[in-house]
Amino acid sequence: MISAVKANGKDEKLLFAQIRSRGGEVDKAVTVSVSEIIEKVRAEKDEALKFYSQKFDKVVPQSLEVDREEINDALTNADQAFVEALLNAQQNIADFHRRQLQQSYLNTRSNGVILGQRIRGLHRVGIYVPGGTAAYPSSVLMNAIPAKIAGVKEIIMVTPPGKDGRANPDILTAAAIAGVDRVFLTGGAQAVAALAYGTESIPKVDKIVGPGNIYVATAKKLLFGVVDIDMVAGPSEILVLADETANPKYLAADLMSQAEHDILASSILLTTSQKVADETILEIAKQMQSLSRREIIEKSLADFGAVIICRDMTEAIDLANEIAPEHLEVMAQNPMEFIGKLDNAGSVFLGQFAPEPLGDYYAGPNHVLPTSGTARFFSPLSVDAFIKKSSFIYRSEERRVGKECRG
Repeated sequence: MISAVKANGKDEKLLFAQIRSRGGEVDKAVTVSVSEIIEKVRAEKDEALKFYSQKFDKVVPQSLEVDREEINDALTNADQAFVEALLNAQQNIADFHRRQLQQSYLNTRSNGVILGQRIRGLHRVGIYVPGGTAAYPSSVLMNAIPAKIAGVKEIIMVTPPGKDGRANPDILTAAAIAGVDRVFLTGGAQAVAALAYGTESIPKVDKIVGPGNIYVATAKKLLFGVVDIDMVAGPSEILVLADETANPKYLAADLMSQAEHDILASSILLTTSQKVADETILEIAKQMQSLSRREIIEKSLADFGAVIICRDMTEAIDLANEIAPEHLEVMAQNPMEFIGKLDNAGSVFLGQFAPEPLGDYYAGPNHVLPTSGTARFFSPLSVDAFIKKSSFIYRSEERRVGKECRG
């Protein structure tokens, strides 16, 4: 069960150290394995992708590329309620990200010197989308929509084939709605390598974004420099700040909303109320009984969960800033009064009617967020991730550098 301690400057630090251990160095065997995969794909291209598809997915698709007609058919045949939900999410995500657009500028000086900056979208971006039980259509929207708004000319999506050798139809539906240009059936580290180096079928991209398992994350890390990446993401995490007015039923549900993702996920409650702490622990035990991912939740909360009772909200906020969580909820009587004090968080959810899953799927802000304390210096995925900047300088002959620098 989840651990509960009172903040005393020592016990909570031990808990934090245990939670941070999730982000330790990648097992050397994983790095060696991924390095071998990368080199094989670099040398053998499509043949290597077919080899690893058979090895890991137990199926080789008839064609690496999904036909455009199949993508359109997925949208046509999808459940209408599902399509409407995706369209509403698309509208919210697009509206939020359009406000992030930057403009090129030109500065003409009176002496004839012209200085400026040009902003352009990247030429081609690759999106990695997991398959199987971890297939999230929302990830397609969150990665593709900002890229489109930034002016990316071509979006390439890779996703593992299912047991039938075809793409998950929900993923294809999201790809059609988000405006993905091409979809290829390959997954794992080999898909990342294919995007980075290019193969006979898959074009080389300028940047790779999207979530994946430890092999995908390791491949992205090893290939950074050959290609740009969004970030090296770790296990998911949530931290909830709660005062005495918070509803323990909501707190329990929100903590488990992340614990169910992965046994390495971290869920932390910082509260100023012993009563809220005790009732939340009871609610977790009660609500967990009916959940299909109960075993994952139990292990995640036991290993990397914590309930910490703080003296006041000032102490709780200081601890939250130290942890720098991926998701941060504020369940307090007046949550808006704390937003200016929360410096380190990927995304902040204010009040009892803004649960974390709302941000994962629908609200508009991006759900690709920094993890493992990197919110101290990383930002959520945004339009900025898909642009590049060039500066330019013009001087007339009269203003040439030689004349100005003489003597």
